[in-house]
Amino acid sequence: MVSYKELGLVNTREMFAKAIDGGYAIPAFNFNNMEQLQAIIMAAAETKSPVILQVSKGARAYANQTLLRYMAQGAVEYAKELGWEKPQICLHLDHGDSFETCKSCVDFGFSSVMIDGSSLPYDENVALTKKVVEYAHQFDVTVEAELGVLAGVEDEVSAEESHYTKPEEVIDFVSKTGCDSLAISIGTSHGAYKFKPEQCTVDPATGRLVPPPLAFDVLAEVEKKLPGFPIVLHGSSSVPQDEVDTINAHGGKLQAAVGIPEEQLRKAAKSAVCKINIDSDSRLAMTAAIRRVFDEKPAEFDPRKYLGPARDNMKKLYIHKIVNVLGSDGKAE
Repeated sequence: MVSYKELGLVNTREMFAKAIDGGYAIPAFNFNNMEQLQAIIMAAAETKSPVILQVSKGARAYANQTLLRYMAQGAVEYAKELGWEKPQICLHLDHGDSFETCKSCVDFGFSSVMIDGSSLPYDENVALTKKVVEYAHQFDVTVEAELGVLAGVEDEVSAEESHYTKPEEVIDFVSKTGCDSLAISIGTSHGAYKFKPEQCTVDPATGRLVPPPLAFDVLAEVEKKLPGFPIVLHGSSSVPQDEVDTINAHGGKLQAAVGIPEEQLRKAAKSAVCKINIDSDSRLAMTAAIRRVFDEKPAEFDPRKYLGPARDNMKKLYIHKIVNVLGSDGKAE
């Protein structure tokens, strides 16, 4: 058993409370490798933003759980080296699909876990979430749960259709489970292909697809039911079209990739939404930089020469999200 406190990590309780009071959202960036982690920590340290390092079940298997623990500990020390005296860094399991997975993460030093029982019947979701909460809270690890289903694909998480969260269920669910935050479905979606072309309209000026707006009425109803309770948005990448264009210009084939407009995320960040998950945007930024190097310098084979630019491009993206979308800069001085 390893306590996250020994690693210098924090859970989400205090950072969420401050975010709700301050009208901003905490960035939750998924990572799979060293370059992504470096970029996240450099961006958070430079902007003094609290940050959540997210690891999916697939990423945990890819990177190895023991290495991840030491990477997280190293991230805290690296942040201090960069001049961030008191880093506010959380290590969070994204989309845990079983009690055993969540327990393993708690035991290995995660400071927060998500149990995703949203695909289960309501009562089974309640029972599973409650079991995870009871275990995690023994070690002061915070727990995120989910009501409603997001469409799209992200690692092992896949659903054809979304189902909006039912506001009438949230009070009962939170009170029965004791979860610390709640991920809801209001129209966000996993992956880079969040919407089918027929769901979108076309901007006559640019010819680009414009996705349908988020269901802010559902969010408002949830806020009324659970005033001051931390709400989470998954599937909130914006799929930057400049990165998509770069990928396609250098041999890629991303067709009809479209994400959540940043103005909608800015609006959400000013509400009870205090954690916004971003994964696909980082993947796009990384891939765009690597494709550019491979295309323009086909003789290059030193990984540092293409992973370095990829890291720089991701850092630029993370800073943009922190400062211009989520508003979390300067909140962890």
